[in-house]
Amino acid sequence: MRHIVIVFFAALFITACSKKETDPNVETNVMMEEPVAQSTEEISTEPGAEGLKMIQGMDCLTCHKIDARLVGPSYQEIADKYTEADMDMLAQKIIDGSVGTWGQIPMTPHAGLSKENAKKMVEYILTLKK
Repeated sequence: MRHIVIVFFAALFITACSKKETDPNVETNVMMEEPVAQSTEEISTEPGAEGLKMIQGMDCLTCHKIDARLVGPSYQEIADKYTEADMDMLAQKIIDGSVGTWGQIPMTPHAGLSKENAKKMVEYILTLKK
């Protein structure tokens, strides 16, 4: 019986010591933009097609739908409220997050997203204007 206890604690010790450590310099709560490999054949000529592809690849559809409110406003509501003149401001809201314009539930920031790609997403949203 004593040998079993010793083997058990030895296995426990080895398991505890072999735990993989995470890199303390990497933040795990920041959503980073995935590099997208694109050929010229893959990119549609439709306005906003690249932005739609990015929206579908991120967490946006968790809170937004095209034509109905979910947690946040629908993309059509956003398109009806804003114009292309607001593109920089809307792109920055995607990157920084936002609260108060559509209610008190905050939109999650997307700090790893480039301004250029955020603008492509806004471009798609603005194509939904009724």
